[in-house]
Amino acid sequence: MKILTDNLTWIRFAFHNSLRNRRRSLVTVAIAAMGTAGILLAGGFAYSTYEGLSQAAARTTGHLIVGTPAHFHTEEDVPLQFGIDKAPEIAQQLLSDPAVRYVLPRVDFSGLISNGDKSTIMLAIGVDPQAEFAVKGPFLTIKEGDILQANPAQPEIMLGDALAKSLKANTGSDLTLMVSTVDGALNALDVKVRGVVSTGIPDIDKRLVYTDINTAQKILNSQRVSSLGVFLDNMQATNAAQQRISHLLPAMKVETWLDEAFFYKSVRELYNRIFGALGLIISVIVVFVVTNAMAMAIIERTREIGSLRAMGTMSSELIRSFTFEGMFLGATGALTGALIAITIAVLLLIFPVQMPPPPGRSIGYPLLITIDFTMYALTLLGMITLSMLSSGLIASKTLQQPIVDALAHN
Repeated sequence: MKILTDNLTWIRFAFHNSLRNRRRSLVTVAIAAMGTAGILLAGGFAYSTYEGLSQAAARTTGHLIVGTPAHFHTEEDVPLQFGIDKAPEIAQQLLSDPAVRYVLPRVDFSGLISNGDKSTIMLAIGVDPQAEFAVKGPFLTIKEGDILQANPAQPEIMLGDALAKSLKANTGSDLTLMVSTVDGALNALDVKVRGVVSTGIPDIDKRLVYTDINTAQKILNSQRVSSLGVFLDNMQATNAAQQRISHLLPAMKVETWLDEAFFYKSVRELYNRIFGALGLIISVIVVFVVTNAMAMAIIERTREIGSLRAMGTMSSELIRSFTFEGMFLGATGALTGALIAITIAVLLLIFPVQMPPPPGRSIGYPLLITIDFTMYALTLLGMITLSMLSSGLIASKTLQQPIVDALAHN
């Protein structure tokens, strides 16, 4: 109890001392606040980017991807060489898992697409139209026309907008697909353009073709599918669901969206380095500012410190006082910075700001700042701790001065 009372006394003493030179304290708090806000805003932007990229990756492939082991690691000689047989039965097994919402079959194939005068390479995907475009959400934009029908009277496709421009095609245009079948023979199929879409990535939109899965299987002359995309009720269920499904289907390989998300992993690694270095630089600046403020405060009070030591005040007690003073400055600055960061994050939700398209993309995105409470707590704790340590360190070095010299200081 006595220790608690002593600490409260020194905390009150430190609080009043921090108000003695209000201008210097205000500058110190302002710099600490700006530094904290900068770290939190940069971290919130990175978190928001990670979340957006992870959602885009999961909606593209599924939270889990089920396929034969060879499908993921071996190059196919002919289409669907390592495809899945009896996909509908496997899909029903997967839907029995409580975390699974959708199971979407995909047929990946490539070939040529022609308008009669010009032919170009395509990367085509056969999908279940009713479910595929429902789960894509905002990560696939329909530029023209409509989505595919499940069982069209005539084979239909959707084109990437860059590919549509290259072929001078639009909704209703007649094109021809030319591919190799699973037997190695050349096959061609006349199709009608149902719509034009954009993924926001020009390199993909230059080759992208969507068709319904029945049309894809017809042109390839096979009932197999390349893989099954498993969509879960939430991202956090991914690892647990992967273990359950791997046990349910031992002959199949189950990968997560992260295994296929090469762009996400590259961006995350880059941002971690950039914002990690930024946070380190800002933290060092804040430490130097607090240290300088405490050094000035100690120099100004040298004779006062000498008098207190002459009257029997222990050096450890004075160090504790200056440490608490640094804590007040650091905590006030950190809390103010956190409030600034939260205010800006909320304002961006009320007044949206559109960012320009990043490199390799054609569509911009809204600027969002994620408010992650763990990040806020760690940042505040780190700022307060650094302020206390820097204050205690500068105080301990200064208090090594003899009492006589301190009393004679001008």
